[in-house]
This record gives sequence, C-alpha cells and structure tokens, in this order.
Amino acid sequence: MSELPNFSSKAFLAPMAGVSDPALRFMCKKMGAGLVVTELTSVNAIVAKQRELESQMKDITEFIEFSEKERPLSVQLFGSDIVQLEHAAKIVEPFFDIIDYNMGCPAPHITKQMAGGALLQNPSLTQEIFKTLVNSVKKPVSLKMRMGVSESNKLLFNDIAMIAQREGIQMITLHPRTVSQGYSGHSDWDMIKKLKQTVNIPVVGNGDITSPEIAKKVLEYTGCDYIMIGRGAMGNPFIFQQINDYLSHGVYKKYGIHDKLEAFIEYVNLTPNYKIKFTNIKQQAIRFTKGITGGSVLRKRLSSANDIDELKDLLVQTITV
Repeated sequence: MSELPNFSSKAFLAPMAGVSDPALRFMCKKMGAGLVVTELTSVNAIVAKQRELESQMKDITEFIEFSEKERPLSVQLFGSDIVQLEHAAKIVEPFFDIIDYNMGCPAPHITKQMAGGALLQNPSLTQEIFKTLVNSVKKPVSLKMRMGVSESNKLLFNDIAMIAQREGIQMITLHPRTVSQGYSGHSDWDMIKKLKQTVNIPVVGNGDITSPEIAKKVLEYTGCDYIMIGRGAMGNPFIFQQINDYLSHGVYKKYGIHDKLEAFIEYVNLTPNYKIKFTNIKQQAIRFTKGITGGSVLRKRLSSANDIDELKDLLVQTITV
C-alpha cells in the first residue's frame, strides 16, 4: 500500500453533501487547503453507475467529477455491503489519491442502512470493512468518524480507532460529536486529544473550526496533526489562506463582502465545467452572501433566479452599488 501524499497545509476541506462540489473544492484548494474530499458517495451507486457508464465507453469520473488541480484529492465512500464496497473501491482507486471511509454521517437515511455513524456500534462489521478496503486497493485508506452514537457510548471511537490502525487505515478524522447530536451542541475537543494519545497514525480534528484562531487552538490543545473545516468553509474559501497565514505569521487578511461576492462569481464561472445542480448553486449563493447588509433581500432574489446568468447579474449589480 502506498503512503499518504504530502499535504501543503494542515487545513483540509471536509466532505459535505450538496456543498463540497468540484467548483468549491477547486476554490478551497486554490486558497490553500491541504486536502479536499468529495461529497460522500454510496458504494452501491458507484457500482451501478459504473455498469451504465461502461456501456457508454465512459468511466466513473462522469459520476464523481473533479479537476486535476484539486490534488491531493480524497474520495469518500459509505455503505456496508462488503462485496459492493470492494468493487466500488477498485472502481474509484485509479482516479483518487486517498480512499476515505465514512463512519460519521448522522443523517437517518444513511444510518438506517447500517452505514455512516451507525457502524460505530458494530465493531466486527467495521473490522471486516477496514480489512476489505485496505486489501482491495493500493492507495492509502483513511477514516472519518463520530465519537459515538449517543452520550452513553461516546467513547466508541476509541476501540474503532484501534481496529482501524491494526487493519492498516493510515489516517483518522474525528468529529467529536455523537450521531444523535447531529450538528447541535459543541464538539468535544478532549476526545480528539484522547484519540491522538491512542493511535500512532495521523489524526485530523474536525468540528466547530470556524476561524484561524480556533484552528490554532485545536491544533495546540489536542495535538492533532491536521484540522478539517466543514461549515466554516461554506461560502468562505478564504478561511484556508487565513489559517495558513495565521499559523505561519500570526496575522491574516480579512476579506470583505465584495471579496466574497467576487469569489462567488468565480465559483459560478467554474460550474459549467461540471454537472452541478442549479438548486445547489443557488444554495451556494446564499452561503456566499451571508453577512451582507440587506442580505435577506438579496438572498430572496437569488433564490428566485431562473438561471446562471440571472444569478451573476444580481451579484454584479450588488458589487457595483
């Protein structure tokens, strides 16, 4: 198995369904993200789509789109069917630098499939999953997980981490909330610290990292090797450059509303290269315009836009006012 790639930064972009599309990933990479990760993808969907694409003489990159400029690039998989998992891992391996496995998603439609965060309760199946992934591919395999399913078993991550390390997983990202918490409450950074003391492989801290100051605090307090930014990067690809500058020099540039609007226009100009749903693009527009004076009126107009050109016109008008 090959080793993890070199990362240019300690700050990674988290996989986020409907958010971390290839256009946003490219912008975050351009702003200094050390690693970007695709939206989580079902192993069943990958296998089914591959059959369809093969009949058209195409490959899986028609389904999981990306740009070479995003590298190093990780693909995130979910699903617990061992046969499908092995097949899917082999399908995506030629195109990605890391295969990441999701054991953290709290969404009920995922956990009901015995996938995502639900797997934390099933160490025997989890061990089989890790063994299958590591033995199926030569690329490094990583893991992203929650700390437990509920408050009463919030230390489940510790045993799972030991199993992961033993089976050859090369990096673990911990979002220190329970599955039942969803995104409520606060991340328990003490659990990241505990994980770092438990395993010898790189640990990535994730959860509530929304500023350069918090990024530095998490790195120093927990001792984790890297940090992963999710909601803090929504409509804000600048956070990666800010974190890198703050870690290196203790200061960072603050970006204004015009910077964010211009960044969104850049994002929009990238979208024709991919099959990104227009509804998702409009949601990105709403994220990028958060904090603007009179933003609620603008967001209402953006949500009513009928096409890309109308979106861009509204934003250009806002910039020039």
